[in-house]
Amino acid sequence: MSMTESTGTGRRIPDQLATPAQKALKSWESLLLLVAIGIFVLNSFASPYFLDAWNLSDATFNFTEKAMIAFAMALLIIAGEIDLSVASIIALASTAMGVVMQAGAGTPVIVLVGLLTGLACGGFNGFLVTRLGLPSIVATIGTMSLFRGISYIVLGDGAFRGYPDSFAFFGQGYAFWVISVELVIFALLAVIYAIVLHRTNFGRAVYAVGNNATGALFSGIRVGRVKFILFLLTGLMSGLAAVCLTSRLGSTRPSIASGMELEVVTMVVLGGVNILGGSGSIPGVVIAAFVMGLVTFGLGLLNVPGIVMSIFIGMLLIGVVALPRLWKLMRR
Repeated sequence: MSMTESTGTGRRIPDQLATPAQKALKSWESLLLLVAIGIFVLNSFASPYFLDAWNLSDATFNFTEKAMIAFAMALLIIAGEIDLSVASIIALASTAMGVVMQAGAGTPVIVLVGLLTGLACGGFNGFLVTRLGLPSIVATIGTMSLFRGISYIVLGDGAFRGYPDSFAFFGQGYAFWVISVELVIFALLAVIYAIVLHRTNFGRAVYAVGNNATGALFSGIRVGRVKFILFLLTGLMSGLAAVCLTSRLGSTRPSIASGMELEVVTMVVLGGVNILGGSGSIPGVVIAAFVMGLVTFGLGLLNVPGIVMSIFIGMLLIGVVALPRLWKLMRR
């Protein structure tokens, strides 16, 4: 973002003197919103089936589960940390749900086990980072293998099936008409995380930790506690995503959610969150979720292979991270 903007007379005024509306129009979120609208229009021309209400409803399943994790991941990255084990937490939480289902547990217990498993995994990651002092990227790469490995040990090449019919409500149910239960959960979480990050003291502490952890510590912020809570939230959201994904698929396999951590991080960074920490917003993540959902759904309608989508996601992540640096080099 430039430090000045043009007036009608060609003169330049500092950004801090611009109105809120002018600042909003120059923001990354505004640009991302235009991209989302453009992709929506292109998809409507690319496939005659895109504008069908039920097809648009199905498109939301491409991003809601990932976005649930992305909200918590955004706060974690803003605070200067990262969790690459989220997809493996989903696998372990889904496996735990399958185990209690096989033991005869009902839907409330199955859901509770999924959430608690995610919370426990997040707490373990937080312990490794905040108590033992391990770099988060190293610690979570390790737990990524650990959690997924436990799932493979329990299931092998098999799968858990036969979940109760009532369990399908979370991943296959509709709140009203074409509005799915997952989309309602996504919207509620977006509001909650936006309030937490942008309207509370805890949110201000997250920004302070990400900008200068040492300075935040000397200003009285309990840095370790803030980061531990963020790892707990990321694990809890992974457990919730496991509930929704397992409910939607109707089964548990150890390979469930493979590669999802890449898409979650891409969604967060695409939403304008600085990968180095210190800045970012929830509205940006929300718009990025819709952008990625529209892109993957549009490519699916065009019968583009899944591997091509994976290549696109990887290139998108590299591009979003590299673009600001390239822009700075060009300006210099």
